[in-house]
Amino acid sequence: MIKEYSVYINFITNKINDFFERQKPYIFCKKGCSLCCENGEYPWSFIEYQYLMEGYKKLDCETKEKITSEIKRIKEEKAKFKGERFVHKCPFLIDKVCSVYEHRGIICRSFGLLYKSEKTEKIQVPFCYEIGLNYSNAYDKEKRILSAEMCEKQGFKVQPKCYNVSYNFLTDDTFAKGFGFEFGEKKPLIDWFEI
Repeated sequence: MIKEYSVYINFITNKINDFFERQKPYIFCKKGCSLCCENGEYPWSFIEYQYLMEGYKKLDCETKEKITSEIKRIKEEKAKFKGERFVHKCPFLIDKVCSVYEHRGIICRSFGLLYKSEKTEKIQVPFCYEIGLNYSNAYDKEKRILSAEMCEKQGFKVQPKCYNVSYNFLTDDTFAKGFGFEFGEKKPLIDWFEI
């Protein structure tokens, strides 16, 4: 099933990369910016976990030890957590770089684009807009809307566009079956590890 998933992930990554390219005036993602990897829950399906571990196996011993130590620390922290939503730094992020980039999850590939919330039907702007990153040059913070006026003032020819890149949509088993695999159970990334 990993082979079939690899075909799917290549297909979907090409689509997502095209969406990022089309939204280039609004995207400020760059190497070294790891905010999206430092504060999340990271939903992960079973097939994504298997694929991730394929990448993990290729790492050197020192990097594996760092990751294992971080997973243990996060799991201990989560065990003590009493709140509603436990967020943390991804254990595979080392010195602001993803150690398993080619084997990263779907949420990692699509984060940063506008998408429509499945619950509220409202357009969701990536949280990094708040610090002047993605869509900050098109999102009116006071009105809490994407502003055509802001885009026009900057001379943008392409308007911000919302793509259907929500995690639930991209991990729907309807897609998986077309590629010959199943996503399987989904849960936060940290919960896949037994340490």
